[in-house]
Amino acid sequence: MTVYLRSLETAVPPTVLIQAEARDVFAAQPGLSRLGSRLVSTCFDSAAIDTRYTAVEELTTGARAENPKFFDQATGLLLSPSTKTRNDIFAAEAAKLFIEAAEKAVDACPGMDRRMITHLVTVSCTGFFNPGPDYKIVRALGLNPAVQRYHLGFMGCYAAFPALRAAKSFCDADPDAVVLVVCAELCSLHVRTSNDPDTIMGSALFADGAAAAVVSSRELPDQPALMTLDRFETVLTPVGEEAMAWNIGDEGFEMILGSYVPHIIDDHIIGALDPLLSQDASLAGLPYRDIRHWAIHPGGRSILDKVQARLELSDEQLVPARETLRNFGNMSSATVLFVLRHILDQPAEDPAPAAESPRREEGEERICSMAFGPGLTVETALFTRLTAPRSGGADSDAVRRPVTAPV
Repeated sequence: MTVYLRSLETAVPPTVLIQAEARDVFAAQPGLSRLGSRLVSTCFDSAAIDTRYTAVEELTTGARAENPKFFDQATGLLLSPSTKTRNDIFAAEAAKLFIEAAEKAVDACPGMDRRMITHLVTVSCTGFFNPGPDYKIVRALGLNPAVQRYHLGFMGCYAAFPALRAAKSFCDADPDAVVLVVCAELCSLHVRTSNDPDTIMGSALFADGAAAAVVSSRELPDQPALMTLDRFETVLTPVGEEAMAWNIGDEGFEMILGSYVPHIIDDHIIGALDPLLSQDASLAGLPYRDIRHWAIHPGGRSILDKVQARLELSDEQLVPARETLRNFGNMSSATVLFVLRHILDQPAEDPAPAAESPRREEGEERICSMAFGPGLTVETALFTRLTAPRSGGADSDAVRRPVTAPV
């Protein structure tokens, strides 16, 4: 049975952070050592990020909070709110993003009645509340109260793939299933000033955003599918458990993102791809760059550099990942869906492809995708793109928002 992705939409909070200005704020904190200050400048400048989005409006110079919790503009100090304070903001602001992304994904299927949705899968690793985002979406969108609801929590940056894999399984089991998948992350809630290199790297990379998709195998009137969900695989690398982790601390969640992570990915990416590609006769043994599209989770610039070099991909094939990183930063689980949206918005035919892509039929293009997370876990997926892009471009909907003056 063929399972289709019918829509894929993105959303970001209204407040933009300009990377260079955020760097200056973090570098000016009084508690930093000389080495810490140098690390801030190095990490922020080498991240290949221009802008990010945050749900914390007071992280900007244009929003003066009466009782600041994160950033005191009067003193220029970054504050250290408790985990409870951060999570209270998550409950309020993440709910908005979950609902916005879900609404956009459902509205992008004009031939579908909302009551047709049978399953709802929500994803987040940056906060908790209950009744959770699944409940909020059902109420806000007027879905059938009997919709089957599932929440994937605290898995990290790769969690969109387990969510899509679950959606595919539901549709494989029930031809009438229609699944709404929604990922939303407020990573900026957990930034803090520190001399710790992992904490500094997290502050330089992470951002807020959401993405949602409708998945089904049934025909939807007047709604051509965007792509098929072909195959998913999971691989745990033999090393890396201590190099990438996500823990709960007294002052927010604590990211461990060791500098050795890109080297671990470099050593094991070929082995992680083999279970995925070896099962497809049209791709087994093919040079990686001959697969037209690559949707790689941009965990950081150095990770993308290692993947590109190891797989011998062209600069063009890394554009969706690098542009997502440059414009939005690392939004954890939602990020790879932004990369996929970028690919879906590209012209159907590349004017100068690196090589002719293997295709099932004329007009269908293969997409190989991967994301990395704690463990170290590598999730991979194969998709087939089916339709021409919509007008407006990958970033058009997400960035047409009022923004405040950035930090």
